[in-house]
Amino acid sequence: MTGVRRAHAAAPVRLDLAGGWTDVAPFATREGGAVVAAAISLRVHVNVLPGGDAIHLIADDLEARLELGPRGLRRGPMRLPLLEAGVRVMPVGNCTIVSRADAPRGSGLGTSGSLGVAIMAALLHARGETAGPLDLAARAWRLEAVEAGHPGGKQDQYMAALGGFQSLTFEGDEVRPEPIAVDAGFAEQLRTGLVLCYTGVSRVSGETITRVMGAYEKGDPAVTGALVGLRECAGRMREAIAAADAQAMGRVLDENWRHQQALDAGMRTPLMARLEAAAREAGAIGAKAAGAGAGGSMFFLAPGRARAVAAALRAEGGKVIPFSWEREGVQRW
Repeated sequence: MTGVRRAHAAAPVRLDLAGGWTDVAPFATREGGAVVAAAISLRVHVNVLPGGDAIHLIADDLEARLELGPRGLRRGPMRLPLLEAGVRVMPVGNCTIVSRADAPRGSGLGTSGSLGVAIMAALLHARGETAGPLDLAARAWRLEAVEAGHPGGKQDQYMAALGGFQSLTFEGDEVRPEPIAVDAGFAEQLRTGLVLCYTGVSRVSGETITRVMGAYEKGDPAVTGALVGLRECAGRMREAIAAADAQAMGRVLDENWRHQQALDAGMRTPLMARLEAAAREAGAIGAKAAGAGAGGSMFFLAPGRARAVAAALRAEGGKVIPFSWEREGVQRW
C-alpha cells in the first residue's frame, strides 16, 4: 500500500465519577443510562511505522509481540485482539504498530477503550484520513465490541475521544455527550483531594459484565434497582460538580459504590475492603471502584487529607497513582 505515513496517537483514560454500568447494553439500550466522568493525564499511545516484510504488532506494556504474515498467519505466544482488529478494518499494509498504556493493566480506568480510540486515530492518520471525536468513539466501540468480540459499555471510548469532564447520556444506540464546566479553583481542589490507588490485582471486566447483565436480563430486582440507582447518581454528581460541592460529591461517590456492590457479590474484594477501611480511617469522605470493580483501582475523595490517605493506602499494599485532569481528548500527529 502506497501513501501510508508514520503516525502516532495518544488517548486519555478516565475516572468514572458516577453512573458507570448504565452505559452497558442491554440496560443502556432499553432503559437509558447516564455517566459523569473525567479524563485524566494517563494515556494510551499507539505508533504506526509503515514498511517491512509483515505486520508486526507490539504491546510494550504487556511485553507481547505478534506477527501477521501472508493470509493472516499468526506468529506469537498470545493474541492482541484490538490491534489485530484495527489492521483488519483499517489496513495500512506491512507495518509495525506499537502500543503502550501509562495505566496498569486491568486498572479499571478504561484503557481498552482508550486503546481502541488511539488505534483508530493512528491508523486513520497513517492513511491520510480524518474523523471527528464522536466518529472516532463510535468506530472504536465497534472495533472492540464487534470486531474484537469484547462487548461492553461506551463511556470509555467517548471519554478517550473527548477528554475533559463530561456528562454522557445513553439512549438506544445514541450517545449524547455534554461538557461540564468546572470552576478552575474547584478542579484543582479535586485534583489535590482525590487519591487514585491501584490494588495490584487486575481484573477481566468482561466476566463481571456478563454476570451482571445476565442477572438484569433475568429480571433480578436487586440488580435492576442498583442500575437505576447508579443512573440517578450521575445526575446528582453533575449537580455537585456544578455547585463546586466536594462534600456532596463524597456522598454521591459512596452511594454509587453501594449500588455498584449490589450488582455482584464479587464487586469488592477483601483487599479493596481493607484499602477502603484504611482510607476512611485516614479521612476519606467518599470512595468507589474505578470501572467495573472486582479489583483494578479505587479512588478516594479526601479534601485536606489526601497525603494521609495516600500513606494509609500504601501501608496496606496499594499503589498510589499520580494524575492530573486532561482537558483534551485523543491527539494524533
